[in-house]
Amino acid sequence: MDLSNPDKLALLSPFELKDALIQTAQTQRDRLMLNAGRGNPNFLATLPRHGFLQLGSFAMSESERSYIYMEDVGGFPKREGIEARFEIFATANAGRPGVRFLEAAVSYVRDQLGLSAGDFLYEMCEAILGCNYPVPVRMLRLTEEIVGHYIHREMIGTHPFVGQFDTYAVEGGTAAMTYLFNSLRENHILEAGDSIALGMPIFTPYIEIPLLNDYELVEVMIDAPPENNWQFTASELNKLLDPKIKAFFLVNPSNPASVKINDESMARIAEIVRQRPDLIILTDDVYGTFADNFVSLFAMCPHNTILVYSFSKYFGATGWRMGVIATHESNVLDERIASLPEDVLASLDARYHSITTEPRKLKFIDRVVADSRTVALNHTAGLSTPVQAQMTLFALFSLMNESDSYQKSMKQIFLRRKQALYKALGLELPHDANSVRYYHLLDLEILATRMYDADFARWMLGRLKPNEALFRLAEETGVILLPGRGFGTAHQSARISLANLNEYDYANIGLSIRKLASEFHAQYVMEGDKAKTLSTDH
Repeated sequence: MDLSNPDKLALLSPFELKDALIQTAQTQRDRLMLNAGRGNPNFLATLPRHGFLQLGSFAMSESERSYIYMEDVGGFPKREGIEARFEIFATANAGRPGVRFLEAAVSYVRDQLGLSAGDFLYEMCEAILGCNYPVPVRMLRLTEEIVGHYIHREMIGTHPFVGQFDTYAVEGGTAAMTYLFNSLRENHILEAGDSIALGMPIFTPYIEIPLLNDYELVEVMIDAPPENNWQFTASELNKLLDPKIKAFFLVNPSNPASVKINDESMARIAEIVRQRPDLIILTDDVYGTFADNFVSLFAMCPHNTILVYSFSKYFGATGWRMGVIATHESNVLDERIASLPEDVLASLDARYHSITTEPRKLKFIDRVVADSRTVALNHTAGLSTPVQAQMTLFALFSLMNESDSYQKSMKQIFLRRKQALYKALGLELPHDANSVRYYHLLDLEILATRMYDADFARWMLGRLKPNEALFRLAEETGVILLPGRGFGTAHQSARISLANLNEYDYANIGLSIRKLASEFHAQYVMEGDKAKTLSTDH
């Protein structure tokens, strides 16, 4: 990558700019590089993975029962008697990590969720073996029910909720975004030239995708500024009352500020939806599981809201590529499609006629499934079944963890890392009850003011070129941070991930930032002294 043109580099997405920063940091090969840019966690949930591996062993024993007389050949598992055979397997392997978890999972599915333990074991065995296409294509039957309970617990909680919702298992939050943008366009819910609102700051692709020639949408920014603790103001939310805005996309808790929307703003959005029952909301709640008593907009405005959730961050499973899309059984999307002009409905009938004899009864979420495989391949759609098996075990792990000990451990990790960062910066740790601390935005003006004073902060920002501080950090210290501007922040800032390095690394990052600030301050003082000398001479 050409690093000689900073103006061109400033136009890059923060995730592409990261490569240029890494290239800069690697100029000194004998120095450790600290990449706090991307949010891939360096922790993961172990117990449900142990369970997955033991489930694989049991599934293999089930498969090998079919062709005992042939070497290296197995068959499909058999449903009859599978529960009794699992009990024998569990007893014989009682000391192995994960076996007790599997026994507890089977018990929970049967005794707490009221599902058939035998059907569950059969579905999981067939899934982990990957020996059949996903059926149903949207999501395996019991997997959808179990993951639905998990979503209800983590995204809805005790909030009043009427009716059921459908889920579609997808290849992580990124696939969810891709599929949803495509289906919203294909089904004429969003058309070129339509206006959508974005809750800012936001995960960069939500800014970039609508502007592609595939969509050509008009973006309206709904700002949550740092001076308001990254919360939306009433005046910003009132922009949503404009009937020209067809949809509101947001990440909650936010990326990169990592702050959940407060109760006041949530209530105001719900009130706006009551005034604008046609408004579509897409809420990406991947970080919601790190927050205490989290309530999604999907809980508060289910009729209008599409929920996107990924298992990647909470369970340390970015490589698994697992997420879900959820919509309420009664939703504005289906209503919008039903109210389209007859000629448009006829064209949609032609699009989906090969997969159903009644295209107009096809739910939006099932259209997303079909569109994800260009309709003609709908029969081979669906997330990889071994991935769905691990997703189910992650969900059960959380459902059975009534003490929330896993979540408490995650929160402790983030808190200690942030404490180490601020101790090295020489600053008091800021407190925000709505922060989940997965990321942290270092606003350069606020940081410089707290370290020195407001005059210095203004002087420094007046001299910094776009991303100059990030490149200097990379070049001089080997520290990689991402630019806040790429996520839609108004001020010069840097996103630091508190998920992917060790505690002492964050202390070193704090020391590096402090050193860079002191160099700027020394220059500021020198220029001030020089100005005083000149004024005295005259």
